Amino acid sequence: MTEKQRHATAYWKENLKYLLILLSIWFAVSYGAGILFKDALNEIKLGGFPLGFWFAQQGSIYVFVILIFVYVRLMNKLDKKFGYDE
Repeated sequence: MTEKQRHATAYWKENLKYLLILLSIWFAVSYGAGILFKDALNEIKLGGFPLGFWFAQQGSIYVFVILIFVYVRLMNKLDKKFGYDE
């Protein structure tokens, strides 16, 4: 394997690590907060609505959008680290 291939493989592995972490967070928020822990979260009110309902309807979308921005920032740093920021 050439140095360029090793470099690209390391880049791709780190990219996949970021993807798995961010998708796990999104899954935990959307599935966990919206479905699994809904009853416990519904005891807390946010804007007059139960928190479990809020996460199921809007919270997971907000978290997803925030994670997109986090991913962009992480990828910009990763591109600079591996020299792909041309």
